[in-house]
Amino acid sequence: MSVDMNSQGSDSNEEDYDPNCEEEEEDEDPGDIEDYYDGVANDVEQQGADAFDPEEYQFTCLTYKESESTLNEHMANLAATLKVSHAVAKLVLVSFHWQISEILERHKSNAAQLLVEARVQPTSSKHAMVHSSHHCAVCMQFVRKENLLSLACQHQFCRSCWEQHCTVLVKDGVGVGVSCMAQDCLLRTPEDFVFPLLPSEELKDKYRRYLFRDYVESHYQLQLCPGADCPMVIQVQEPKARRVQCNRCNEVFCFKCRQMYHAPTDCATIRKWLTKCADDSETANYISAHTKDCPKCNICIEKNGGCNHMWGFLLFSADFCWMCLGDWKTHGSEYYECSRYKENPDIVNQSQQAQAREALKKYLFYFERWENHNKSLQLEAQTYQRIQEKIQERVMNNLGTWIDWQYLQNAAKLLAKCRYTLQYTYPYAYYMESGPRKKLFEYQQAQLEAEIENLSWKVERADSYDRGDLENQMHIAEQRRRTLLKDFHDT
Repeated sequence: MSVDMNSQGSDSNEEDYDPNCEEEEEDEDPGDIEDYYDGVANDVEQQGADAFDPEEYQFTCLTYKESESTLNEHMANLAATLKVSHAVAKLVLVSFHWQISEILERHKSNAAQLLVEARVQPTSSKHAMVHSSHHCAVCMQFVRKENLLSLACQHQFCRSCWEQHCTVLVKDGVGVGVSCMAQDCLLRTPEDFVFPLLPSEELKDKYRRYLFRDYVESHYQLQLCPGADCPMVIQVQEPKARRVQCNRCNEVFCFKCRQMYHAPTDCATIRKWLTKCADDSETANYISAHTKDCPKCNICIEKNGGCNHMWGFLLFSADFCWMCLGDWKTHGSEYYECSRYKENPDIVNQSQQAQAREALKKYLFYFERWENHNKSLQLEAQTYQRIQEKIQERVMNNLGTWIDWQYLQNAAKLLAKCRYTLQYTYPYAYYMESGPRKKLFEYQQAQLEAEIENLSWKVERADSYDRGDLENQMHIAEQRRRTLLKDFHDT
């Protein structure tokens, strides 16, 4: 990268319920390169052991009707086996995350206890304590017997109080969580008990939507697509923290936590990291600028691309690393030192103030690299756009077809794919305990980073390298990425 020298850088389903209709959606990052996981396989063919893709994951995108049909099939089969109503069967399935084999095993050993644990039947002791009364325990009014309603717990309340109770909860977005009004009673209300108590069709439609949301979210093999106004459901055989993509809205996310894909960092760690970044945002503000001082001439410089290999042609010959400001020539053998944080082994014996400073220093080290690769992704999205424009110009001038120049576009896509993975290695390393495994991780991280920067340099200067050289660099970078994920991606 050159240095800018300056003084101041599936089919639509109209009838589908939208389980996300009341949730706010974050704006899409304008710097994203869409679908950079797709279409590059032919240019980075792997051989032998390298052919294993640690991110390979089978999933299916279901419409609302398809997922509802799947849920109802499970429910009907279980209801017949347990000899309970369909509504009760659904509550049992929700309680055990739709793990049918586990439910059947528990039913075989103790059928009554299964229903107690599913919160659809009370314990025998609590049930025996209930006494018959014609008074509503909420409004304390005398009520005719036919107007008193109760669940299996026999806690009786008047129909009016039940209606108000269910109406308020459904308006608040509650589905499966509607429960008995008695204090300390945790019994859930089956849906066939609630529906007749809701006063309007609008409220019943909301209740259906919330039930569907709860049924899907409780299912260990299903996830709602987090895309804005998208009713699709993702189905897998084995739930893992893997990359999935909706075929309707193209939203990409982690199946396990429904947040942005974050390999190799696990779901719990990325939540901690993002929370920490948000809490310490003011502390990290000073490093969020695009500018630094050149180590050769002290002139303020600004990155104009994603590559961290800085090269200038004014005043002095600048050839250094954007991250550590060290001589780039040494990075062929010492790049490991640039991405690895050097812990102070004696810090535990120093004052609390010294430990606090060390903790901040460590955080800023990892945050700066995390943020830098995020910004590089956005800058490389501009490079991707320029490549597309260049291909279009060549095609219009009869200098080949789109297929002839497709490898340039694929190289930019692969670069984004690799850098995205590299960005998420830094939260992983920040929380990783010191030891041989961390040393191995940092070594592989450094190897990946070095090859990504080599690829970035060549992508930005694609006209200076022949196709074979560029594709070979693509292969090396992707091999490094897969090796790291194979050894450290959560399995």
